[in-house]
Amino acid sequence: MSRLLAILTLVVSVTFAVSPFFVTSFAGFDPSLFPVPQENPPVQPAGYAFSIWGLLYVWLILSAVFGLIKRPEHPAWQPARPWLLASLAMGTFWLALAERTPIGATVLIWAMLATALVALFKTPKRDRWWFQAPIATYAGWLTAAASVSVGLLLAGWGIMDATPAALVALMIALVLGLVVQSRVMRAPGYALALIWALIAVVVRNGDPLNTPVAGLAALGAVLFVAMLVLRRRMGKGAA
Repeated sequence: MSRLLAILTLVVSVTFAVSPFFVTSFAGFDPSLFPVPQENPPVQPAGYAFSIWGLLYVWLILSAVFGLIKRPEHPAWQPARPWLLASLAMGTFWLALAERTPIGATVLIWAMLATALVALFKTPKRDRWWFQAPIATYAGWLTAAASVSVGLLLAGWGIMDATPAALVALMIALVLGLVVQSRVMRAPGYALALIWALIAVVVRNGDPLNTPVAGLAALGAVLFVAMLVLRRRMGKGAA
């Protein structure tokens, strides 16, 4: 069963990575899918930020290959595998769903995030760069993406204007992100992915300047940087 999990994890890592080839060029939800079309929403990071997916796809595949070859039945790898498998399996279908229904895609990405977080909490200390780090980075980016989806729904269905909706989404990402990172200080990749997303939100809202959104995103990035600095100092103190 352990080896089968390792094989399936590799399979879904590959299907997840190739899923973009089976949809049209996806650059965010189609504005026309919302009752209130979302053109250039402030909650969405600058376009360059989405290049992180290339890193995630490659890293997750390399992790799965290493796990299948070197750790197919190692007990330290087993607790996280089913949860990562579930997240990536759902992720394989996310783009196809996102082209059709923002609500369905939002529900799915939160399910992807939930299972990815469980996987992160269950990762072992050993093989950090081969297992923990790619999962942490993946979970961190999903935290940002899932929160952005909430902001888009709030504005897209006219529940809030675009700027308040963006602020709510950022608060969700910050609160959830800070709680998670405080509990897995051993996994800085989680915070780094969020910092990447938050800086891209600042860039997106720099011209024209949206002070509330850019300011909150910048504050969030500073908070996560401070957590990583604290982690580093604590690590040196323990040594």
